[in-house]
Amino acid sequence: MTQTIAVIRGDGIGPEIMDATLHVLEALKLGLQYEFVEAGLSAYEKSGELLPAATLDAIHKHRIALKSPLTTPVGEGFSSINVELRKRFDLYANVRPAISFPNTKSRYQNIDLITVRENTEGAYIGEGQALSADGQTATLTQKITRRGSERIVRYAFDLARRIGRKKVTIVHKANILKSTSGLFLKVAREVAAQYPDIRCNEMIVDNTCMQLVMKPEQFDVIVTTNLFGDIISDLCAGLVGGLGLAPGANIGTEAAIFEAVHGSAPDIAGKGIANPCALLLAAGQMLDHLGKVDEARRLRNAIVSTMEAKDSLTPDLGGEGNTMSFAQAIASRV
Repeated sequence: MTQTIAVIRGDGIGPEIMDATLHVLEALKLGLQYEFVEAGLSAYEKSGELLPAATLDAIHKHRIALKSPLTTPVGEGFSSINVELRKRFDLYANVRPAISFPNTKSRYQNIDLITVRENTEGAYIGEGQALSADGQTATLTQKITRRGSERIVRYAFDLARRIGRKKVTIVHKANILKSTSGLFLKVAREVAAQYPDIRCNEMIVDNTCMQLVMKPEQFDVIVTTNLFGDIISDLCAGLVGGLGLAPGANIGTEAAIFEAVHGSAPDIAGKGIANPCALLLAAGQMLDHLGKVDEARRLRNAIVSTMEAKDSLTPDLGGEGNTMSFAQAIASRV
């Protein structure tokens, strides 16, 4: 059966890096079909909607989407289209690998860790947001549930077991946030006890950030709540050379959306110099999710060998290539 993927070409540099990514995927001869749909600023300009019904229908139908960065216009509709998509499809697991690549400007080598972030509750849901009448006090409700905590921690342990990872670190702030983070930690301990084959440790979030900078090699899989996961996953991207090498998967039981986690970079849009690696690596996550593990490995190996050879690298990686020439160099190696 042919797999069809909903493809969102995105805003800013989005269409350029998507074209580059699809060029490499074609070289893998996967037989994938694509349904191109709109979201973000480009959709708003065409239809007056940031997230058209046709886009939601396509994701619901195909259950898989590959997404370039989107621009959410200030003051229009959703505070974030990404948050809205996660909510609509209950994409509870945000999976962010951080892996060292050759010839980057990173300060570290041999980083290989994964942040698994709860994606649907906590501080980012925006419940109870209020500003007092005098404009002096702002409040926000932070909600953590047993169900949300249980399923994200179980996802992290199942992922670790499936791909041969040896250790999961539970990151929390239960020493201060005794109700919300306390519940998350309590549930996480219960789940961890069901996976005796995987080492587990607990770490307070501020110490985690320090330890990631000082001794990142001690981490393997990190699992945490929404706000902490957002901060930690970007810190981890910084360990390997920045968001240009940072893919993300948003996974639920009914759908999954794979994306480059960087922004739409309108300042360099149309110049053909954007690095497509984050979206290519997200496509690799998508192939893993589809069970095409060998093809995903070939894709990642091709990126590594292209960077080792310094073949047509984009300017951010110190090369003189452009978005498509870099993609062509990778495609020639898959």
